[in-house]
Amino acid sequence: MQIADFQQTTGTVGLALAGGGPEGAIYEIGVLRALDDALDGLDLNDVPITVGVSSGAFVGASLANGITTAQLVRSVVGEEPGEHPFRPDLFLSPALGEYARRALRVPGLVAEAVFTALRHPRDSSGLVSTLVDRLGRALPVGVFDNAPLRSFLRATFEHEGRTDDFRRLRNRLVVVATDLDSSETVLFGEPGYDDVPISRAVQASTALPGLYPPVEIGGRHYVDGVLNKTVHASVAFEGGAGLVLCVNPIVPVDTARAVATGAMRRGRLVDRGMPGVMSQTLRTLVHSRMGTGMASYRGRYEGADLVLFEPPKDDYTMFFTNVFSFAARKEIVAHAYASTLAQLRDRAGEVGPVFARHGITLRTDVLTRPQFDVWESVGLAAGRPLLPSTVATRDLHDALADLEEVLRTRAA
Repeated sequence: MQIADFQQTTGTVGLALAGGGPEGAIYEIGVLRALDDALDGLDLNDVPITVGVSSGAFVGASLANGITTAQLVRSVVGEEPGEHPFRPDLFLSPALGEYARRALRVPGLVAEAVFTALRHPRDSSGLVSTLVDRLGRALPVGVFDNAPLRSFLRATFEHEGRTDDFRRLRNRLVVVATDLDSSETVLFGEPGYDDVPISRAVQASTALPGLYPPVEIGGRHYVDGVLNKTVHASVAFEGGAGLVLCVNPIVPVDTARAVATGAMRRGRLVDRGMPGVMSQTLRTLVHSRMGTGMASYRGRYEGADLVLFEPPKDDYTMFFTNVFSFAARKEIVAHAYASTLAQLRDRAGEVGPVFARHGITLRTDVLTRPQFDVWESVGLAAGRPLLPSTVATRDLHDALADLEEVLRTRAA
């Protein structure tokens, strides 16, 4: 947890939620439930301005629609009556349509390459280089399809009292994406972009290039908003927020320390293959940019406070769990909840005055509890087994994921 104390003053509270894939969304839900329990004078369903990027847009849109943090926690474990359970595989459906569209282009691209080579017979490398160039255009621009995420949100927002229309929300919601062709940041929900359905905007904001195809809206193609900034807290500040609460799940892991402390037997991320290397690289780049952005706020937003919640670099529960396992999902949300309350308790003397400037107080009765139990907090009785969705395929998926996690742990 970090605090940026720009100047002692009061103001509107804003919420800025970063991305981080399905595990990031689950981590954010745990953190937000902790804040809901520990802070008096703050209603996370009535924050004047919420800014979400990628999976943070998914969580922020849910809060803006009146879905409580308790409902979100229960949905993670499939225990919320009447609600669609939050399934991590919503983020990882194969982009079959994209594969098919690209495959259909192959014959034409090959013919085009041959025709081009025949026009330049003296160029010995003409056919090979032209084939490489043309066939590169047939490669899918995304491995997964996040359209199921949009369908999930659209169905969720159909419930009475909710909406898929930015203009009908009680408070401001901003979903951040990037215009692929211009590289400009686009703020869905702001004037000129508020006619786009919330579910569609979230789909665009979560379209990380390489993983998901760009999302077409109004003839333009949009991708993940993290390309330009990590949390976009500046949007909340410029919207009049005097206190911005930021939640960021994306932090690089320190595996060298993990080995030194005995948390891991081997700490080389290269042993985990390309996913491990790419994950650490992305986390490092994104987190470095966020630090630069936060430093710039000091000179730009005098009279404002920012409190950042994120896992430390040695939070191995967050980094090495498989959220496709039901048990791991439970572990992440419970861990995020407990660790956030522990940080608030341990730093009450530091964060208490910051919150107090904005009419928010720390609940000592919550922070002094001997244990921080998220399940008790959301009304799931202690000792009562938490059951996943009854969908048979999901049970099988979780079983396979658990087996994979066991094998991976032994390898580490």
